[in-house]
Amino acid sequence: MHHSGASVYRTQENQTAGVTFILLGFSEYPELQVPLFLLFLTIYTFTVLGNTGMILVNRVNPKLHTPMYFFLSHLSFIDFCYSTVVTPKLLENLVVEDRTISFPGCILQFFFACIFVVTETFMLAVMAYDFVAVCHPLLNTVAMSQKLCSLLVATSYSWSIVCSLTFTYFLLTLSFCGTKFINNFVCEHAAIVAVSCSDPSVSQKILFVFATFNEISSLVIILASYVFIFITVMKMPSTGGRYKAFSTCASHLTAITIFHGTILFLYCVPTTKNSWLMVKVASVFYTVVIPMLNPLIYSLRNKDVKEAVRKLINTQLFCHKI
Repeated sequence: MHHSGASVYRTQENQTAGVTFILLGFSEYPELQVPLFLLFLTIYTFTVLGNTGMILVNRVNPKLHTPMYFFLSHLSFIDFCYSTVVTPKLLENLVVEDRTISFPGCILQFFFACIFVVTETFMLAVMAYDFVAVCHPLLNTVAMSQKLCSLLVATSYSWSIVCSLTFTYFLLTLSFCGTKFINNFVCEHAAIVAVSCSDPSVSQKILFVFATFNEISSLVIILASYVFIFITVMKMPSTGGRYKAFSTCASHLTAITIFHGTILFLYCVPTTKNSWLMVKVASVFYTVVIPMLNPLIYSLRNKDVKEAVRKLINTQLFCHKI
């Protein structure tokens, strides 16, 4: 009995070894390939410049060495990473005929994308918690020590690695055979599972449970923080202070709404998977568009960042003149 189990496993392994995935992406719209390529290339360029710019500005300007900017630097790093995991392959597939991706390549892309998406989920929650500290200047120094900030960031990364390893492990228990068309531009869970030759229900349940847990826990932190912020801000005597606090929160809420809306739609709502176009468009949002929006949402609304950027540019120009 044991022997036959081993041989079944071996055949499964052999089958999976010879698997090729073909990422369909947006190939059903040949006339859109070039416009989409230009659009995504522009977005990706902004993402790279915006996020690396944020990290640089935060490094250079001592005024920005606060918990808020510490988290923002990490958010920029995460956004840079996961758009880099996804976008280059997407761009390549829009211009080349051969859209194949190897099985290990696909699993690795899923693994890394997953780490960064889960980290982002909790980083946005941690930032909401930090806003509470901002509303309470007395709490701020106590609540957000450098040690606590580092701990929160480290926990976000560690948990996301645990999630990603779990999902990947359960994906690898499935068997795949032959050449399979993946109906997405990224090796996304639902699309990989859809082409498996074995029953994927366990893998799907695991993802659903984890995604729901991550969503609920991070959204509870965010909602609790915002209730607290709202109460605090309403007690403020000056309208100016109130406006400033709300405008900061508004930008954060915008990011959260887009990000969580997409994730909930993709992973926590049992959708009929015949709406692949919807899934693709939603995937574009959280893998390509949001990483570009975050630096815009947070930095351009912020006077300290603008000032730091201006200083950085002036020093550069000044140095060149000398």
